Amino acid sequence: MENVKLNNGIEMPILGYGVYQVTPEECERCVLDAISVGYRLIDTAQAYQNEEGVGNAIVKCGVSREELFIVTKVWISNGGYEKAKISIDESLRKLQTDYIDLLLIHQPFNDYYGTYRAMEEAYKAGKVRAIGVSNFYPDRFVDLAEFCEIKPAVNQVETHVFNQQVEPQKIMQEYGTQIMSWGPFAEGRNGFFTNETLKMIADKYQKSVAQVALRFLIQRRVVAIPKSTHKERMIQNFNVFDFALSTNDMEEIAKLDKKESLFFSHYDPKIVGYLVGLGK
Repeated sequence: MENVKLNNGIEMPILGYGVYQVTPEECERCVLDAISVGYRLIDTAQAYQNEEGVGNAIVKCGVSREELFIVTKVWISNGGYEKAKISIDESLRKLQTDYIDLLLIHQPFNDYYGTYRAMEEAYKAGKVRAIGVSNFYPDRFVDLAEFCEIKPAVNQVETHVFNQQVEPQKIMQEYGTQIMSWGPFAEGRNGFFTNETLKMIADKYQKSVAQVALRFLIQRRVVAIPKSTHKERMIQNFNVFDFALSTNDMEEIAKLDKKESLFFSHYDPKIVGYLVGLGK
C-alpha cells in the first residue's frame, strides 16, 4: 500500500474502503471483509448512519487500532461549535475508539466555521489526528483555509475520470491540502464501465475498467475510497499496485474530463435546500 503524507506529517493510505450507501445491517460484515482483504483506510460519516457497524468491525477485526485509518464526517445538522463538539464525542462512541484519524466537515453549509473550531479543539485534545473538509468548492475552501488556525489536511470531493478536479487540486496544494476522491467510479454514470478509452487501456494491461480508473487517480496522488459490498470486487479494487499507466495512457484518460459534476451543484439553491434538509 502506498501512503500520502498529510500537512501535519500524518501518513494516510492512498486507497481505502468507503461505506457510503452500505446499510447499517451490512456495514460490519463489509468492513471486516475489506480489512481482511488488506484495506486499512475506512471512510464513513455521521450521515451514513453506519458508524456503529464500522466500530464493531474495528473491535472484531483482529488488526491493531494503530494500523487502521478511520475517517468520519460531521453532518450539516450538527453544524456549529456546540453541536459539532457533541457530535464528535458521539462519533467516537459509535466507532468505539479513543481517536479519529481524519475528521471532515461533510458539506459547506450551516455554521461550518463554528464546526471547524470544534474540530480544531478536538485535534488539540488528541481526539482527532487530522482535520479537513469535504465537498468544499475552491471559493469556500480558500475562504476557510485563509481564516482557520489549522489548515485543512484533506478536501474530499467528487473526483473521477469525468470530473478530474485538476485546477481545484492545484489550489488545494497551495495550502498543503490533500485531495481525496469520493465516487471514483462516478457510480457508473456517463457509461463509465463501458467507456471505450478505459476499456482499451484496461485490455492493454489485462485489468478492469475500475482498476484503470483507480490507478489513474493514484498516479495523480488522489486518495480514493471505492465502495463494494462484494468481497471479490474489494479484492479487485485493491489490486492496483502491480501496474502503472504510461504517460500516453494518462493523457488519453485526461481527455475524458468534463470538468463538471455528474451529481449536483452547490450553486443550485434546490440542491442546497435538499442537503440542508437532510437530518433536520
